[in-house]
Amino acid sequence: MKNIKSVFRSLEKRLTQAPWFDDEWCIYNRGEYLQLYKDSWHNHNQGGIPFETFIEAREIKLKEFPICLHAEEDCPNQERFIQELVAIVGDQINSWKGYKTVGTGYTICMRKMPLNYKNLDQRLFDELSRLRKLEGSIEEALRRVSE
Repeated sequence: MKNIKSVFRSLEKRLTQAPWFDDEWCIYNRGEYLQLYKDSWHNHNQGGIPFETFIEAREIKLKEFPICLHAEEDCPNQERFIQELVAIVGDQINSWKGYKTVGTGYTICMRKMPLNYKNLDQRLFDELSRLRKLEGSIEEALRRVSE
């Protein structure tokens, strides 16, 4: 059994070394659970707008894990924010292999990935790098709901 915590430590290192990673990006890494978010996304208590992935006992048993974009309870005007963001990027997200726009509850989009340990940190990095391209759209949706 591969140590998931070491995979997530390696992922965190890859993220912080990415050319796009700057002082506005934040990482919350709890070992088997990681969030990537911008400082302005109301996620200081892990309840705002994060890109999120986790590989805990349930995911190991199912041999698959999620990569998600959430808008949780600390997100301003949560329901309206989700509607605005889905309107802006729904088609783009749905064009990405394996991604589904959800738009209900707090999940904006999700992809389930097979749990294969080969190059897992790199695959996670690739998916989070893809999701982070939604950064401008998230900022735009936040602007719209705060008007």
